[in-house]
Amino acid sequence: MQSSDIGSFIKGLRENARISLRQLAEQANISNPYLSQIERGLRKPSAEVLAQLAAALRVSTPVMYLRAGLLGSEDGQGVLAAIAGDPLLTVAQKQSLTQIYETFIRENTREKSDD
Repeated sequence: MQSSDIGSFIKGLRENARISLRQLAEQANISNPYLSQIERGLRKPSAEVLAQLAAALRVSTPVMYLRAGLLGSEDGQGVLAAIAGDPLLTVAQKQSLTQIYETFIRENTREKSDD
């Protein structure tokens, strides 16, 4: 996946959340010019920066990693990849489905460890 893809994804999330570039940069604890470069596809953010942006945008970190090409279906993230890549879902719907899926996985993992 190209860095412009993750940049346009981040820009879309930011615009959907109706926050300015400056506000998101502040919330994610990164510089305004750096975020602008990420959104325009000029810079590729690190995993740490992606996690900070995910938290600020209230989207799961795995979804952000998938969009950046850091995770693939071989990592057991096939469901998240399908959700993130579905063009028929809105950003809000993708966020909701991802959160539900991650909750189920956490619950199932806990139940297995209790057995």
